[in-house]
Amino acid sequence: MFVRSERLFLRPGWSEDQDELLALIADEAVVRNLARAPWPYTREDARRFLDAPQDRLLPRFLITQPGAHGTRIVGCVGLSMLDGEVELGYWIAREHWGQGFASEAARAVLSLARAIGHKRIIGSHFLDNPASGRVLEKVGFRPTGRVTERFSEGRGTHGLSREYAVEFDSPGDCDDDCPNPGFGSGQTVATRHAA
Repeated sequence: MFVRSERLFLRPGWSEDQDELLALIADEAVVRNLARAPWPYTREDARRFLDAPQDRLLPRFLITQPGAHGTRIVGCVGLSMLDGEVELGYWIAREHWGQGFASEAARAVLSLARAIGHKRIIGSHFLDNPASGRVLEKVGFRPTGRVTERFSEGRGTHGLSREYAVEFDSPGDCDDDCPNPGFGSGQTVATRHAA
């Protein structure tokens, strides 16, 4: 599955992405804000992530930015299951922070999530990472009022995490009736089926 937004192209990861992915995520400032990425992040971790099977209802993507000299990876975004709920997760490489890539990629994945029939998506951030909370709010999430302890493989310990949620009235193509601003603007979704 592939998703195009205004500036980004979201695509599955491939084995040839291993070195570029490792160079971007092998940064303690990035990994410490993630629940499922270990620290230190190794070549084997990158290979395992790229080789993991994809679930069509829980897609995950490398966030890439096309340009005149090719396409570079700037982060990752996707859906996964957490305690029986669908969760949005993302990270952006440090050199690309502050450029709006997390918000743009999250909107694209939320639009896809709504189109494939998900009714509710949760997201969370560790309390010492308020920038991630601002991203969630910008794309339409609202605080649920829950703050829980969540284990972070990158930290090697539990940290307090604030939960957010976004709910969709019904599946659709997210044209002008999307509950969150910017959801459907300029985004197209294409799928690729294996032969």
